Amino acid sequence: MTPKHWIVLGVVKLALIAVAIGVVFSMYGCNTVRGIGQDIEKAGGAIERAGSR
Repeated sequence: MTPKHWIVLGVVKLALIAVAIGVVFSMYGCNTVRGIGQDIEKAGGAIERAGSR
């Protein structure tokens, strides 16, 4: 293989690693946003219950 092929393979590997890291971070981000939404919903329910007394 020529040096040009090695460079192309290196760039492809780096791109795949970057995509994999992006997927992992997006999965954690979705869980975090969902968790925050659930917490806000629970807090709203508690405020409603306290207001109806």
